[in-house]
Amino acid sequence: MENRAKLAGHTIHPMLIVFPLGLLATAVIFDIIYQFDKNAELVTFSYWAIVAGVIGGLLAALFGLWDWLLVPSGTRAKVIGAWHGGGNVVIVALFIIAWLLRRNETSPKYNPNGLPIVLEIIGALIALATAWLGGELVQRLGVGVDSGANLNAPSSLSGQTTSGEPRAPRRKTRGTA
Repeated sequence: MENRAKLAGHTIHPMLIVFPLGLLATAVIFDIIYQFDKNAELVTFSYWAIVAGVIGGLLAALFGLWDWLLVPSGTRAKVIGAWHGGGNVVIVALFIIAWLLRRNETSPKYNPNGLPIVLEIIGALIALATAWLGGELVQRLGVGVDSGANLNAPSSLSGQTTSGEPRAPRRKTRGTA
């Protein structure tokens, strides 16, 4: 099932998810390391990494929602996509709460001790499950994969389909200019 939200021939959602996943995972790792070495620079970085990760997660969610809306109803992919997206909303919410709880902490500023770090760890564990669900959508169910994709398909920038034929011009649909 090929998606429509693309940039340079590739689906946008998978391009965006690496940023929030990396930023939020790094924030958790730095906060755990802080528990042992008390380096205040680690918590300052992780605090701002959460901000960037949440913003990136919300942007990725917009494109993920767009892709999910194109998945036919009544399919396994629609259900798995709902769990994938819903789980990621929970992750973003957990990190937002952790961030808000850290905002007014002092000594050191942005201290993640207590509930914030617990929420971050729970969010990171849920992220492992939602990432697996995303992999299931793409690798097992073919969501976002060009029909006819193969090991010798031409570049997405070539203007050709995966079979090597010239790409047909996009048809306008009702409601588009």
